[in-house]
Amino acid sequence: MPKLQIIVGSTRPTRAAERVFPWVVQQAQRHGAFDVELLDLRDWQLPFFQEHLGTIGDFSDPTYSDPIVKAWNKKIAEGDAYLIVTAEYNHSVPGQLKNAIDNLFVSFALRNKPVGFVGYSGGIAAGTRAVEHLALIVIEAEAVPLRNTVLIPFVTNAFGEDGEPADPATGIALSITLEDLAWWSNILSRARAEGELLPGTFRARAAAAASQAD
Repeated sequence: MPKLQIIVGSTRPTRAAERVFPWVVQQAQRHGAFDVELLDLRDWQLPFFQEHLGTIGDFSDPTYSDPIVKAWNKKIAEGDAYLIVTAEYNHSVPGQLKNAIDNLFVSFALRNKPVGFVGYSGGIAAGTRAVEHLALIVIEAEAVPLRNTVLIPFVTNAFGEDGEPADPATGIALSITLEDLAWWSNILSRARAEGELLPGTFRARAAAAASQAD
């Protein structure tokens, strides 16, 4: 069974994430297609991104500058699909979330794997701009961002006392996103097993070196 890692991207003390991610986790477990794991960035005190070639060591088993960065890379590499739950801060993503993705340096832990998004905000924007930015960020990490997503406006009033969304469209959107994640994770898992191209940056360097040698 593919592993779905649900990543909670906000860490501030007054975050609204607690209104959102318990429901997301519950629905993902009920979906039945995944082994679901919750990764809350509050539990991962990652340093500000500081990796460079000198901190890597062996590319097949990077050392990194801090043990928690190595552990984070290994943990994310275990996933087959990802669902990122994000707030919107200043028209973009929380800094801790961007930093967590930046710290996936050299391991390519997200590469050729699907990523879905659940965005929320206190106003009408519903995390839309954060999700748009995240799609571009994970493309650079060579992941496969999904088109269908979950957007939750006015998050303070978005869920009832039973923890269920007040708007049925929210549940429908999550069901579609989970279906997409299941389909893409199965397709991409098979493709990875059949063999992957080297990352484009490596191939470009090899091609440049070969042209200079001619």
